Amino acid sequence: MCDSADSDPTARPACAAPDAPQPNDTPEEARARRLLWNLGYCGHYLHFHSGGRSGRAAIICLLAKNDGQMSQQELGAFFDLKPGSLSEILAKIENAGLIERTRNPEDRRQLSIRLTQRGTEEAALEQERRLRFRQRAFSCLTAEEQEQLVVMLDTIRSHWEGLND
Repeated sequence: MCDSADSDPTARPACAAPDAPQPNDTPEEARARRLLWNLGYCGHYLHFHSGGRSGRAAIICLLAKNDGQMSQQELGAFFDLKPGSLSEILAKIENAGLIERTRNPEDRRQLSIRLTQRGTEEAALEQERRLRFRQRAFSCLTAEEQEQLVVMLDTIRSHWEGLND
């Protein structure tokens, strides 16, 4: 197995990249390998730089966008998380002092999740970081290239969703 040069989780391994053409690759296979490697790197980068898909940052930002409060069931449905997994994540966020969980007095089975003052402040900072990232992320492309990329990614996503059928 290849080792990273340092402990940076976004660092590339210090060995031949998996996107390098293999001896028996056709040009199509080599291109597909490179595309998948680059898409994988983009996903990896986004995960580490945007708090993951359903991590602390994503949850507090969603709560902030919903007036600071949602039910645990709504959060679970939004992030497509099982109740046990979500409960574990929320416990960590609660222990950090960013949210409070309270039982719904009308239906004791339901939990209401509310941002604390500290959670509201951290969500605002995270939303600012995300805005700055969105403003810089594609600055290497012209507006026309960005539009072309959107169309291509929409096409790929639609095709991949069909592959799951």
